[in-house]
Amino acid sequence: MTDTAELTIGAEAPSRTFAPLTRTDFVRYQGASGDFHPLHHDEPFAQATGFPSVFSVGMLQAGLLASYVTEWLGVESLRRFKVRFADQVWPGDELTCTATVTGIAELPEGGRRVTVELLCQRQTGSAALKGDADFVLP
Repeated sequence: MTDTAELTIGAEAPSRTFAPLTRTDFVRYQGASGDFHPLHHDEPFAQATGFPSVFSVGMLQAGLLASYVTEWLGVESLRRFKVRFADQVWPGDELTCTATVTGIAELPEGGRRVTVELLCQRQTGSAALKGDADFVLP
């Protein structure tokens, strides 16, 4: 976790790249989540439904993004985490997560609410996920 005392609007977390994601990563996540839809692990099924290959369960990217930002500002401080799925993630994709402080508000009960804009971007430049989160920090 970073020293949060000097956070300002525009502050950025160091980016983190998760690479490359594999079919095994997809299946491992499916096992943890209980979502065993064949689009995410069965190549012939995915191709028969019109996709070029299997693709990741979107919540895998959301979990990577959540882990990334809570390593920066602390899971105990997280109050809200929201994402929007923007692009599919395929085997071999590299995902780079970034976070930027977009708001800081003093709270009447003490502490500060820090709002962070989040991005999980594929190596192609397209956004796999976009989101934001609120943290309450001392």
